Amino acid sequence: MSRENQQDKFKVISFDKEQNRMVELEQTRETFADVGGLEEVKKRIKMDFIMPIQSPEIFQAFGKELGGGLLFYGPPGCGKTFLARAVAGEINARFLHLDLQNILSRWSGEAEKNLHEFFEDARKRTPCVLFIDELDALGGNRQKMSAHHDRMLVNQLLVELDGSVSENEGIYVIGATNTPWYLDPALRRPGRFDSLMFLPPPQFEERKAILTLKTNGKPQQDLQLDLVAKYTDHFSGADLEYLVKDAVNLAISRSFETGEIQPLTNEDLMKAMEKRQPTTLEWFATAKSYAQFSDKNHEYQDVLDYIYQYNLK
Repeated sequence: MSRENQQDKFKVISFDKEQNRMVELEQTRETFADVGGLEEVKKRIKMDFIMPIQSPEIFQAFGKELGGGLLFYGPPGCGKTFLARAVAGEINARFLHLDLQNILSRWSGEAEKNLHEFFEDARKRTPCVLFIDELDALGGNRQKMSAHHDRMLVNQLLVELDGSVSENEGIYVIGATNTPWYLDPALRRPGRFDSLMFLPPPQFEERKAILTLKTNGKPQQDLQLDLVAKYTDHFSGADLEYLVKDAVNLAISRSFETGEIQPLTNEDLMKAMEKRQPTTLEWFATAKSYAQFSDKNHEYQDVLDYIYQYNLK
């Protein structure tokens, strides 16, 4: 789905004297030009998220409220984080990734404090895209929680998103989850995560681009990546990465047997492909049941369209 160049980004580590901890900022140069495919998704992001930032007067003239965050959802390994980085590049903002390990705590009240301090860090470093991956781990449905401190963490997240404690101007929030149906309904209200974006598995050209990237620089012999891309429908970017790793291991094994470096071949890729199934299929099976029986507002219609288009069971 994406063509990520590690040289096109760099990280700035600064020390926050007040909080006595490290704050990691990522400056990214990726833009939508680096994201293969997803043209309709990128159009929606521009309309719902980027254009209100760049031309607020037009939206205000029509009485449309500004603000609100994006919520990416879909199978694991389909490029949600990379797309969020590209959004940051489009609006020339810093990219700040919320690390769940630095937020969650077994001590009562500690997680809420950590979350507040993280948002405070973001408010000092605007403009920035604040990316919350695995949003369901922070914002699960409170009605289904038995632990009081879990519900309090969701409450704290809502407070921070609303900017009740401090102004959130210049903070652009993007969330990502594999299971949006587990989120607390309050997170989907206007001004919070009100733009839901489905990120499907990469299409043929995107799969070919990923395979090209992952095999680039490795000893190889006349690889037919078109053929591999053709037979890897519904493979996520992560699935394709593991497929290439399996194939590379076969080439390495031959190299040890012969005593000299053996190139990666089409046969290696085909053998690796025979042993792997797309991990996205299990996700679609679960998502289908929610989309068919629990989606009163038809928010997951994109999922059903994909399932019916490719005749997934």
